[in-house]
Amino acid sequence: MQYYRPIDIARELHISTSALRHYEAWGVVPAPARGSNGYRLYTNVHLAYFRCLRAMSAGFGIAATCQVLRHIQNDDIDTAFWLVSKEQAQLQQEKTVADQTLALLQDPTLSVTGAKKPKTHMTIGEAAAFTDVEASAIRHWEKEGLLTPDRDPENGYRMFTPVHIRQILLIRTLRRTVYFLENMKEIVHAVEHQSIEKAKEVTENALLSIHQRNRLQFYGVHQLVELCKEIERD
Repeated sequence: MQYYRPIDIARELHISTSALRHYEAWGVVPAPARGSNGYRLYTNVHLAYFRCLRAMSAGFGIAATCQVLRHIQNDDIDTAFWLVSKEQAQLQQEKTVADQTLALLQDPTLSVTGAKKPKTHMTIGEAAAFTDVEASAIRHWEKEGLLTPDRDPENGYRMFTPVHIRQILLIRTLRRTVYFLENMKEIVHAVEHQSIEKAKEVTENALLSIHQRNRLQFYGVHQLVELCKEIERD
């Protein structure tokens, strides 16, 4: 059986040997055997785990990747692969919202979600249902100054207009990108004043980021399949 030193794997993956030990301590790779000198004896299976961990974390994030690899270790491959499918479905939904947001910014006369058309004024519950965003998230964005809905003078309820709906969709698109709160405020408020070129630009960049994550996810899935093959050969 071929064995690898920690430094061999660390060099291939461009990480430190301490990172390998951290991954091992997290329980996302099997504990290696030890040689007579006490050194770790990593095998081809360990190498496949490390490759998969590094590849998947780039596209799926470290938390989801760790979940998947723990299921693989427990020989629960179906659960692992369904978790991957769930993450890919969420990314698909992000792309749908980003596409929808860009279309709205390019032609504000379009309806927000296909055949549905926003009412002149909507309650927070209606706005949440319309945009598929939790009402608590909308309240948080209002608190952070991203949204400034008017209040009904009679009952004090928030009143969301089609402009607010576009802002909510834009925030939903941008919150998973590198844009920070202060940058987002400027972009989202520009929509309110019909100055949307910057919003269009950042939405297009968000779509590019989603495309890149999609590629990274597929490469991560490839390494996951290679890991499963290596385990079967072991």
